Amino acid sequence: MAALKKFHGHLGPYAVLGYRMGLTARRAFPERIYARVHSGTKRPLSCLADGVQMSSCCTLGKNNIWVLEDAEARVEFSDGLGHLEMTARPEVVNDINTRCSHHNEEEMAMRLYAMSDDELWTVRSGSSAPFGR
Repeated sequence: MAALKKFHGHLGPYAVLGYRMGLTARRAFPERIYARVHSGTKRPLSCLADGVQMSSCCTLGKNNIWVLEDAEARVEFSDGLGHLEMTARPEVVNDINTRCSHHNEEEMAMRLYAMSDDELWTVRSGSSAPFGR
């Protein structure tokens, strides 16, 4: 978590959620991976993208990550053949949005880090063609 905190500038819940999503996706797609982050560019939800970049190896420089202005805690990953879509559970998003403050964000982030994937998000998987913007 120290590397994520250094990369992102602080340790917030959405950055950790994105980080965890990226770890899961990287295990599914260890060689080639693309990501579409549906968070948009408004903080704090946009912090999801930094977490995804940190753990998935999808980066703006490699042009294999896209941020879409959907304002959702949802990320799609693909290797060009398979597809994973992870959507944060509504209760997780609600908890972050109603309880998180500057004073407790790191505590909330660490709590999310300790939770299971099933507690954090739902997953849809299948096959897909490579995706872009």
